[in-house]
Amino acid sequence: MTFRRFLTRAAAAAAALCSVLAFAACGADRHAGVDGLRHVTFMLSWAPDTNHIGVYVARNKGYYRDAGLDVDIVAVAQSGAEQAVNNGVADFALSNLTNVGVYATKGAQLKQVMQVQQKTSAIWCALASNKAIERPRDFDGRTFATFGSSESDAVVRRMIETDGGKGDFDKVTVGTSTFATLASGRADFGGFYATWEGVQAKMNGPELRCFTEPDYGVPGNADSIGIITSDRLVDDDPELVRAFVQATQRGYRYAYEHGDEAASILVHDAPEANLDEAFVAESMRTIVDGQYWGDRKQIDDGDFVLGSIDYDGTQRYFDFLAESDAYADANGRVVHEAPRSHDLATDEFLAGGARTRHTTHSEIHTQ
Repeated sequence: MTFRRFLTRAAAAAAALCSVLAFAACGADRHAGVDGLRHVTFMLSWAPDTNHIGVYVARNKGYYRDAGLDVDIVAVAQSGAEQAVNNGVADFALSNLTNVGVYATKGAQLKQVMQVQQKTSAIWCALASNKAIERPRDFDGRTFATFGSSESDAVVRRMIETDGGKGDFDKVTVGTSTFATLASGRADFGGFYATWEGVQAKMNGPELRCFTEPDYGVPGNADSIGIITSDRLVDDDPELVRAFVQATQRGYRYAYEHGDEAASILVHDAPEANLDEAFVAESMRTIVDGQYWGDRKQIDDGDFVLGSIDYDGTQRYFDFLAESDAYADANGRVVHEAPRSHDLATDEFLAGGARTRHTTHSEIHTQ
């Protein structure tokens, strides 16, 4: 499950927008009541992990039932969670605002309604045993294990150039995992997440040497992970959106405060993922200690609402991608105008009121 962010976004380039079959699903009444509850479908964005944990907690704790909802958590569709939501096959999904922007340039009508992750967790790493790579500029002339997205190319190039290199590297497509690709010698470096693969490496190896995007010139928030839905559902049934978002918000808040218990819930409620509870608990500790979902004190004091959209941080990242020619329309033509975060996201459905977050330059380099 290495570097799912770029795997998901690369899939966006190939996906067709709304097939005939999916279009038929768009018009179906998929929210008929069962036992007085409204049925809602939430789609995973990859295999269950701690990014999804608040949804599992909300279901386990009865928060969805309290909100009048019967939530079905389903595996990601082959075409991707974003495509499924755009077509009406799923009501909600885990994604991020960058993915929403990628799909919007191709004509999709998606909206992020809750942003869980408030800072970048991406790390760019080589095996610690590879003594030829001590810093990002050493990626020059090396081979990058990639899922093929232009976004990842832009990020790696900016990091190398910021560190004084040329930004030239070779690429190889990841096979079973980035770990395996590096271990095989087919590639020299690749992308991981500090809150998942980084934890795996610390607990079980292999030891990595890693670098973070904000420290090497990549602006804004690249990992704005949260909940998405369709513009259609926002317009047609805002109360359903509000009920789901606020129950989900409760789930993530509980997980942030009770990480070990939340880990146990995820492991037992997603048996198909075959997760190790000690590993999931350590992932949650990394998220909590790193305050990836927001400053705990500010949340407790009511100065920050968990789930708020980081409009400024995501827009800076969008602008960087547009400058790097990383956007393309449905016909493959490069799009130079960046998507607008305020058009693609809203935190109006959150409990506690929206708190617009303005990330400062100094904050970016201390995350």
